Amino acid sequence: MHYLPGQAHGLPGNRASLADYQATHFQFAVRERVATILLDRPERKNPLTFDSYAELRALFRALAYADDVKAVVLTGAGGNFCSGGDVHEIIGPLTRLDMPGLLAFTRMTGELVKAMRACPQPIVASIDGVCAGAGAILALASDIRYGTARSKTAFLFTRVGLAGCDMGACALLPRVIGQGRAAELLYTGRALKGEEAERWGFFNRLCEPDTVLDEAQAFAASLANGPTFAHGMTKKMLQQEWNMGVDEAIEAEAQAQAICMATNDFHRAYHAFVGKDTPRFEGD
Repeated sequence: MHYLPGQAHGLPGNRASLADYQATHFQFAVRERVATILLDRPERKNPLTFDSYAELRALFRALAYADDVKAVVLTGAGGNFCSGGDVHEIIGPLTRLDMPGLLAFTRMTGELVKAMRACPQPIVASIDGVCAGAGAILALASDIRYGTARSKTAFLFTRVGLAGCDMGACALLPRVIGQGRAAELLYTGRALKGEEAERWGFFNRLCEPDTVLDEAQAFAASLANGPTFAHGMTKKMLQQEWNMGVDEAIEAEAQAQAICMATNDFHRAYHAFVGKDTPRFEGD
């Protein structure tokens, strides 16, 4: 696996490119400032392993330092998104771990969600087919979700004797679809089909299976061509304001917006408007 910028040094301003990064446990490509992460084990419906968890966590952390990536698309190969933790490579070994080992694993998986939420780029999930367990959490941790009518999203932890409170599900899911609906899914582990997922607000849009990835990438490209510094600020505020009162949030947004008003993109937009032109944002 190639070195990930920011992974070793972790210093602000340690900017680097991810265009040449060669992933080991999934496919990764950057095109026109949009990175696409493809979970690529279609014969098993793209399950996660200890190694893919760790590499995804490192990659999303590194995205904070990537100058050449302004939006991310997360998808799966072969007509499925992700079937969750691999039964043979994760679930089986977990049954043999002691409590410190189990806690180390659950903390590691949670760190992946933290890294996804902390990376400044918007993440667009392209979801078809099976989206289950930890795969459903990856979709949930994304900012935007495009799905298909045939997709099935299941937070099925209770089906294997575990609690629904995995990787932040009890914090994230109620904020997306509401407390009652989230409780139903997390208690029962039942599959949320595509049309219901859109109606409940889990999916932003339903697409045809043969176009869902293209539409997700097109949306990500539109974000990548927009005011990307401001998008990063929006993502940060969407997360941070969960723990704020309204007055505190208004003050935080006043500070955030003042910072954005000092950017060149804000000035570019103004001059473009005055000149009856379309602004060309550069993210600074």
